[in-house]
Order: sequence, then C-alpha cells, then structure tokens
Amino acid sequence: MVYLRGSVKLYLLIITLFASLHIANKPLFSKQNMTIIQSMFSAFAWGMGAAGSLVIGALLASYIQIPRRVLGLVMAFGVGVLMSAISFELAEEAFTSTHQSWAVGVGLMSGALTYFVGNFLIDRAGGRAHRKQKPEDGSGTAILLGTILDGIPESIVIGLTLVHGGAISVAMVAAVFLSNLPEAIGATSGLLHNKWRRVKVLGLWVAVAITSGAASWAGYAFFDTASSAVLGFTLAFAAGALITMLADTMMPDAFRDSGRLVGLMTTIGFGLAFMVSMTSN
Repeated sequence: MVYLRGSVKLYLLIITLFASLHIANKPLFSKQNMTIIQSMFSAFAWGMGAAGSLVIGALLASYIQIPRRVLGLVMAFGVGVLMSAISFELAEEAFTSTHQSWAVGVGLMSGALTYFVGNFLIDRAGGRAHRKQKPEDGSGTAILLGTILDGIPESIVIGLTLVHGGAISVAMVAAVFLSNLPEAIGATSGLLHNKWRRVKVLGLWVAVAITSGAASWAGYAFFDTASSAVLGFTLAFAAGALITMLADTMMPDAFRDSGRLVGLMTTIGFGLAFMVSMTSN
C-alpha cells in the first residue's frame, strides 16, 4: 500500500502543477477555466475507469479459476474493438488533422518502433512469462511493467480523443477495458505464483489504474493547445504502438487460448465498435 499512497500523492501533485500552469493566465473561476478543469478530471476519470478492469481481473484471478478459453475469447473481442478504434478514432483522425500522409507514416512507424523496443526489453526481463503459462519464470516487477507498457498508450489515446472530438470515445474506453481484463488475470496469476500477497497485488493494480488515469489526463492536458500537425503525429504514434501490441501480444495470446473461434469474436468486436463509432459521430 506504500506504493499506492506514493502514486496517489505523485499524480495529484503533477495534476495540480500542470493545471495551475495551464490556467495561470486566466481568472481562476472563469467559464473557460471551469471547462478546462472539468475536461481534465473527465479525462482522468475515464482513463482510470477503463483501467479499472485491471483491478476486476485481479480480484477474479485471486478467488475464481477462469478457463483460459474464455479469457482468449474476451481478448479476441477486445482485439476487434481496438482494431475499429485504431482505424476510425486514431489513423483516420490523424490524417484528417494534418492532411499530410508522410506525417502520419512517420508517426505510425515511431509508435511501432517505440513499443517494439520497449516490449523486447521487458520480454527479456521476464515480463511476458505469464503469457507463456510459465509464471514461475517471470519477475513480478517485469510483468507489471509489461502491463503498464501495454496500457499507457491506450490511456493517453482516451485523453487525445477528448481533445480532438470534444467527447470521450466510447469505443476506445470499451476497447481498453476489455483488453485489460484478461491481461490482469494472467499477470495476477503470475504474481501470486511468485508468492506475492493478494493485498500487495491489488494495491499495485490500483496504482496502475491511477497511472492510466494520469496518462489519459496527460493526453488531454499536453495536447489541448497543440497544433494540428503535432496532434496528428501523436494520434498516428499511438495507432502504431497499438497495432504493434495487437500483432505481437494480444492476437497470438487469444489464438493460443481459444483457437479458431477468435476470428469470429474479433469480427463481432470490430462490428459492434464500428457501429458505436458511426452512431456517435
């Protein structure tokens, strides 16, 4: 719980600092400032709420034995939702923001390479051992870092959608929530196998959820006044990172656990998320 208290204090301090810098040149209770503050807390709350499935997954893994086939199908559904979100909430919006294909291309490749390198380093440290059904080979800290690496780009995107569209993307929040659930269950199993106490595990996942909320807030706070070129590059960067994550981790894991049914579940997830995106526009 020390980690949790420290994380809460740190992120509250960061939020207070940047919020004060962001509104320092305007009357504190002006309508514009109140709108900014409301949007900041909205981004934080939605990001933390989407990552709340990490805590739910940890609780489920602590007390219930869930078949891996079921987890694979849930992950496949989440893959489909993320595919739709990447296509219509990120890549398309990135091009709409800049109308420069080269900037989108550079952003995509930069995001992909960043995730690839980070994932490679964490994998070598044992952060993906729980995905290979060998939790005893994985470092608890490395597993945790692996989950954070997967979750931070998703959370930042939630804040970015608030900047670009003026409202939180329901499809993106659903995608993050669903993709985190099986990840947390697998990672928690690995941590408990390594003799971590349940209270410590739950405390760490709460800290990760708060971190995700802070990342979502950052996605809004840092890019609220960004130029269209910077915003387009950032959206493309996030898209590249998420595409690489899907291909490198979620798709293989889902197929390994659930076999051919994952194709149907992925399509269903994509279709539902696509309808949500179209009706919300």
